Order: sequence, then structure tokens, then C-alpha cells
Amino acid sequence: QVQLVESGGGLVQAGGSLRLSCAASGSLFSINTMGWYRQDPGKQRELVATITTGGRTNYKDSVKGRFTISRDNVKTVYLQMNSLKPEDTAVYYCYYNWGRSTYWGQGTQVTVSS
Repeated sequence: QVQLVESGGGLVQAGGSLRLSCAASGSLFSINTMGWYRQDPGKQRELVATITTGGRTNYKDSVKGRFTISRDNVKTVYLQMNSLKPEDTAVYYCYYNWGRSTYWGQGTQVTVSS
């Protein structure tokens, strides 16, 4: 089992910045993918950004150039969010994947006011 603990959400004005953090613990593997998804009520959860232990990244088109995902080891991942827009408002979920196993954090609310 893998446990994920997120932090860093909150309320910010449009154009502002937030930084999300996620720390994984438990039965971790040295090769994995971590990242962030988000979900609005009534909508499907969507990928925001992911990063492999090798450093390969993948971003949702609408956040490219504004969000940066990074990691400092096999168990901690960050999402720096700049130039936030009201449409970025959602619950953000940390994601951990190794092979066929996927784990999710409890979610952290990000609200961007106009």
C-alpha cells in the first residue's frame, strides 16, 4: 500500500500562484510516476501533470507554460502553479503509479477568484 499526503491548496486571486506538495509513504518502488489530476463537481477527473522518476513530464495543454511539476526523490512531488485562472478551480489529487497499481491522495481544494 501507498499513502499520499497533499498540502498547499487554498484560495488565490486570478494571476496568483500556489505550490502543491505531495509526499508518498509505504511500499514505494524506485521506478514510478507521480503527478496531479483535478476534478470539478460533475466532471471527470482530468490529468494536470505527471512526472516519472526519470524526469519525463506530461502536461495538460491548458496549463503548459503556467504550471511546473517537479520531484526531488522517489516519493515527493510538487506542482508550481503560476498565472492561475478561475478555470483552474478544482480539487487537485496527487497520483502515484507503478505498474498496474495506482494510488490517490485525499485531494486538496484550489480556488481561484476572478
